[in-house]
Amino acid sequence: MLGDRLRELRLRHGMTLRQLATAAEVSPALLSQLENNVTDPSLSTLRKLATVFKAEVSALFSEPNAPTVHLSRPGERMRLTAPLGEIAYERLTPGRGDLEMLSATMNPGDVSASERRGHESTECIVVLEGEVVVEVEQHRYVLNAQDSLTFDSRLPHRFCNESLKPARFLLAVTPPVP
Repeated sequence: MLGDRLRELRLRHGMTLRQLATAAEVSPALLSQLENNVTDPSLSTLRKLATVFKAEVSALFSEPNAPTVHLSRPGERMRLTAPLGEIAYERLTPGRGDLEMLSATMNPGDVSASERRGHESTECIVVLEGEVVVEVEQHRYVLNAQDSLTFDSRLPHRFCNESLKPARFLLAVTPPVP
């Protein structure tokens, strides 16, 4: 679980909750809730924590003892929250570091990030319902239900719902780098 991994990294770096909170510019209460798996982190918080640990965000999800068989059920999945207007993801896979599969619902007007950004991975998006616009560099790809798009994630990219209806999609990322 993310909380166990976060605690492990914090202790390995010889930091107290308060020291990590100050360095990451978040509250000690939030860190405590994250370490105790009481709340789910935002992507912004994950990025701040990764910066403090001088690591990729994916390092926060690495589970050294991840199962070789993983059953994922609704209501039991880790959620990655996002600010209003951005996508929240549900993680479908364990943290083995080889593949991450995410499920997301985008409301009209939602985006994956305020600006396009790239990272070291390959991504494949499969739209289940609705319409998702994928911006990769200066190109725009309009995907409808059952359409998929695979791309080199090093290229600056983001997802947008410009329609008037919610959209649902699956996203595979390998190696995982949110």
